[in-house]
Amino acid sequence: MDNLTPGVHTVDARPRVWTATARMAHVMTQWWQNVTMPKIIGGSLAEHREQTRNKLFTALATLMDDRGFDSITLAQIAQAAKIGRTAVYNHFPDKESLLVGFINHETEQYVASLERELENVDDPVDQLRTYVRAQMRLKRVFHLAPGPDLRTVVSRGTQHQLREHADMVEGILKRIIGTGIERRAFPPQDLSVTVALVNACLSGRTLGHDDASRAIATRATEEFVLRAIGVPPASASSGVAVDDEPALSGATTRPAPTGPAGCPFHH
Repeated sequence: MDNLTPGVHTVDARPRVWTATARMAHVMTQWWQNVTMPKIIGGSLAEHREQTRNKLFTALATLMDDRGFDSITLAQIAQAAKIGRTAVYNHFPDKESLLVGFINHETEQYVASLERELENVDDPVDQLRTYVRAQMRLKRVFHLAPGPDLRTVVSRGTQHQLREHADMVEGILKRIIGTGIERRAFPPQDLSVTVALVNACLSGRTLGHDDASRAIATRATEEFVLRAIGVPPASASSGVAVDDEPALSGATTRPAPTGPAGCPFHH
């Protein structure tokens, strides 16, 4: 049939059909963008990603101050962070992935701050003293209350990843003690055993609620660790008041014990 055939409006109909289809496609595109693309926070996608992750980390830490990790849902974390639940999945597929991301983020910041503290300290005894004080001063702690032990409520794969972040901090202690043994600042000893014992001491030590009691506890722990490694009593005792030292960069204000294996988190 041609365009002159009565009752057939091929030429006229096509533009109307195309216009309707284009309009529908435009509407669907806008709807899909609104659903799948969150509003950009910050000046770039990278900045948006960082700020979103930080909001999620803060929300997780806040919720875990009040309850155990096992009783927190991803929806509750998203609500506390004021982020759409769909947007959360653009960063973390589940809450265990969020947990690992949070702990890695906090540990990396802590390690960077500790390395800056050690940068201009050459003597192994003073390095170990700095390490102990940094661990005792550490305020931001991965704290579970009142839930069960974290290792009992996460998958085996997540347990392995949590162990990896503890190794980052433990490596610094191994380096300090190993250097001290090489320089004969510390007597020869089994490095693995010594590191484990020092970390057990630090992770089990609690601090007081006021500045004076925290200073006393820190000094006592510092001297105990140094003497246990083999530093002479005269050298283990420090004449520098603990409170005279600057706080570790990046630390917040909540006193708490450190976690196992020299890790800045308790789990």
